[in-house]
Amino acid sequence: MMNEPGQEPARLLSVQRAAFEKDRSPSRAARVARLDRLLKLVDDHETEIAQAIDADFGGRSSHETRLAELFVVRGGIRHARAHVGRWMAPRRVPTALHFLPARNELLAQPLGVVGIVSPWNYPVLLSLGPALAALAAGNRVVIKPSESTPAFADLLQRLVRTTFPEEELAVATGGADVGRAFVGLPFDHLFFTGSTAVGRQVAQAAAANLVPVTLELGGKSPAIVDASCDLDEAAPRLAYGKLLNAGQTCIAPDYVLVPEGRADALVDRLSTAIARMYPTLAGNPDYTAIVSARHRARLVDLVADARSLGARIVEVKPAGESIAPDDRRLAPTIVVGANRTMRVMQEEIFGPVLPIVEVRSLDDALAFVNAGERPLALYWFGRDATNRDRVLAQTHAGGVTINDCLWHMPQEHQPFGGIGASGMGAYHGKWGFDTFSHRKPVFHQARFNGGFMLRPPYGATFERLLGVLKRVT
Repeated sequence: MMNEPGQEPARLLSVQRAAFEKDRSPSRAARVARLDRLLKLVDDHETEIAQAIDADFGGRSSHETRLAELFVVRGGIRHARAHVGRWMAPRRVPTALHFLPARNELLAQPLGVVGIVSPWNYPVLLSLGPALAALAAGNRVVIKPSESTPAFADLLQRLVRTTFPEEELAVATGGADVGRAFVGLPFDHLFFTGSTAVGRQVAQAAAANLVPVTLELGGKSPAIVDASCDLDEAAPRLAYGKLLNAGQTCIAPDYVLVPEGRADALVDRLSTAIARMYPTLAGNPDYTAIVSARHRARLVDLVADARSLGARIVEVKPAGESIAPDDRRLAPTIVVGANRTMRVMQEEIFGPVLPIVEVRSLDDALAFVNAGERPLALYWFGRDATNRDRVLAQTHAGGVTINDCLWHMPQEHQPFGGIGASGMGAYHGKWGFDTFSHRKPVFHQARFNGGFMLRPPYGATFERLLGVLKRVT
């Protein structure tokens, strides 16, 4: 008889919950030991991990895997290892004068068993990133990797099995049916990274068990090019931010707003910058492929729709070569004169396609951004501090990088997360520790205190004391 889709994840949850019941507050030494083993897993198997992801993508730059995934995970582990002792220590908080000599403190307690659902686009970073935070907070963790990267999912399961007992960290592989069963399990916290549409379904499934969720979603992250911007400086940074992982990045700039009359100048500079980074495309190991034929076909359809509605399409092929049908790489494509009637401006692109929209003023740019759902990231390029501050104050986004792209994400001293349709909750550094902890408030009553005066039988003394408290609180 075949197993039910959720049987293995449910078994792992049961095993981990039983282990957590025996050790509800792991010591600092135990947490550091788990982080050390996770770091060793990453360090010892870097080449295998890069090769598995390359196989899943049909061409994924090993340099991008090492920089955008393994480097960031290592940084997160080392940061957590260095700070976890301070994070987990009881924290004294103020006590109001009329409650003295009692005292207040907050205790950081692990939640229990954390379920993590990771996507295909950054399969290492977006599985082990939240996992390291959950382990630092003293939790047990079950990861469900994406079925769209099966070679990596199988490798991660094997590496975790040889590095961790399953009651500490485990991986449950499988297709969409396993994923649906996974998010319906009664974890103590569920962490999901993926699309906004699927995020809504995950939140609904988790709500049935009142499981708290962190949702790291996406959306259409804008880049605003100010009139004060140096295009020669901005173009290479925009191109890199868009084309890392062939645009299959949740915080990639999804479209660019430029002052009226400057679109063609930006196109020229973007084309030059792209040619320097990727002098060839076909078979270029530095230029990542699209993860699947279905996703590539969707991107081609987005461009065709924009062309049919009057946009000018600029394909950047520096060597002028054609790309073989079995090579899923897609040439960097700039959509000039995009507007909201086009699908490319309605859907999150998730590929090397960059629409450019001209706006008459900063007011128009702000109105354009704010007319859409709140994005996961926002980018601003320019030198006018007044305009920069207006953009920061008058827009909402999960995070912002000024005069570059992407770099707010790997900051361990800053939270990373979305807002509105781009997500809820945050992690990285202490924010990750806090996400996977319960801050339990504890009130320590003093041996000698005035509480007895507030007990029945109530009378004149009570009324006088309550009158005093009303004036001092």
